[in-house]
Amino acid sequence: MAKVELPKQPSPQQNCPCGSGQAYGLCCGPAIDGSRPAATAEALMRSRFSAFATAQPGYLFHSAHPDFRNGLSPDQPLDAQTCWLQLQILDTEAGKETDRVGRVHFIATYVDENGYGRLQENSRFEQIEGRWYYLDGDLSIKGFKPERNAPCPCGSGNKFKRCCGRG
Repeated sequence: MAKVELPKQPSPQQNCPCGSGQAYGLCCGPAIDGSRPAATAEALMRSRFSAFATAQPGYLFHSAHPDFRNGLSPDQPLDAQTCWLQLQILDTEAGKETDRVGRVHFIATYVDENGYGRLQENSRFEQIEGRWYYLDGDLSIKGFKPERNAPCPCGSGNKFKRCCGRG
């Protein structure tokens, strides 16, 4: 069974969970705290990943398109057993500041009580009155077992055996 750590809210100076290489306070933090909306579909996808990684269901609710919330609630707790590790953006289509719609194809790596997995999704987004919203996506989920000498799925750059695979 994989080790699962509860998500933590990063400080504004810490690296953003979305993997952009920017500080959280300059990247996804302002979108999540409501001080600046995500400017593009990709920025919204990154901020939604960060919200999953830091257990912020209110943002996930409010960034979902109103017609596609499917009974969600802003107070609905997220699965505490899932730790979101890494986001890889594979491709984007439209979704710029002047577009009305966009697509983001990504892979999100996670670990839960069943082990490691990758969620791959081709997501659709729509911009309404200057705000991007997540609509839906075609997704596939696959579990995997990291090889000891492979890069760690957490994105640290270390080998699995010297990082999350210790112990």
